[in-house]
Amino acid sequence: MFEQTFKNIDDTLWKDAGCSSELDYVEQTSWVLFLKYLDDLEKDKATAAELTGKTYTNIIAPEFQWTKWAAPKLENGKIDHNALTGDDLVEFVNGKLFPYLKKIKTDAEHADTIEYKIGEIFSELKNRIQSGYNLREVVNLVDELRFRTHKEKHEMSHLYEAKIKNMGNAGRNGGEYYTPRPLIKTIVKVVAPEIGNKIYDGAVGSAGFLCEAFEYLKTRRGDLHGHQNLSTKDFETLQKKTFYGKEKKSLAYIIGIMNMILHGVEAPNIVHTNTLAENLADIQEKDRFDVILANPPFGGKERAEVQQNFPIKTGETASLFLQHFIKMLKAGGKAGVVIKNTFLSNTDNASI
Repeated sequence: MFEQTFKNIDDTLWKDAGCSSELDYVEQTSWVLFLKYLDDLEKDKATAAELTGKTYTNIIAPEFQWTKWAAPKLENGKIDHNALTGDDLVEFVNGKLFPYLKKIKTDAEHADTIEYKIGEIFSELKNRIQSGYNLREVVNLVDELRFRTHKEKHEMSHLYEAKIKNMGNAGRNGGEYYTPRPLIKTIVKVVAPEIGNKIYDGAVGSAGFLCEAFEYLKTRRGDLHGHQNLSTKDFETLQKKTFYGKEKKSLAYIIGIMNMILHGVEAPNIVHTNTLAENLADIQEKDRFDVILANPPFGGKERAEVQQNFPIKTGETASLFLQHFIKMLKAGGKAGVVIKNTFLSNTDNASI
């Protein structure tokens, strides 16, 4: 069912003048999916709070909640035909919803909360769907999706990864967002991270390495169906104190966060920044990680001022990333990093 829904969403976006490539399809699907996921998450948290006699306070204000603007329902469960559509829907999304969501991070207690991530995501996004009728169609399709059970989330995460893979094959630098899953699985298995390790990817892309490391650690202690055998402490550690990443590109940042959320990490510790802009001399012991997993971009070039952050100055981004990773790894730590096959065998100094 989910697979057909994704296909129908792509068909709708294909008709829209504002979406011209697979990258646009993934970006626009992502923000709508995220808001639906957030609505389901808030419902789950409210139910859990009620069962323990507590009160849950929603992150999203009532007028901006999914059930208010996207999918107001009649008593029979059908979407109200008076729901916003056409120009009214586009005006609401562009003029009210996105500005509100951008501001949410100003109320966040700290950067690793979901409130902060919401603000970060919508500061980097814009709605590209020009037709309010197409947007209504997409919203209606996404409303049919469910994120409530582990099975649903698992299926959704696999389909989302398939979309990322398609995007990686779509040209326009799409490959920088995707590392083949068999390669990631092999590297994670060889590196064999443990619960309690701090794991870092400084070129996070679509967060494939961090998602796979999460699945690996979860199933090592639990089983294939989730975190049933994880202690509360271990689960909390995996949620908040294990996975860290940095990403320069706006679209990759959004996709990486969404991918981790769909895999079960509620508020990913991914920062939108240029990793290479950090001076290596400023990195201290407290900044280092037990495990580094990454596939840094090959063939890119960095500006002269960025090169000043490194002892070996080169415009080649892969060489700069390797210096960064060496500095970021704790003594006795483990790293699995994809590098081009000539990196260690070249005898010339062409890139230095």
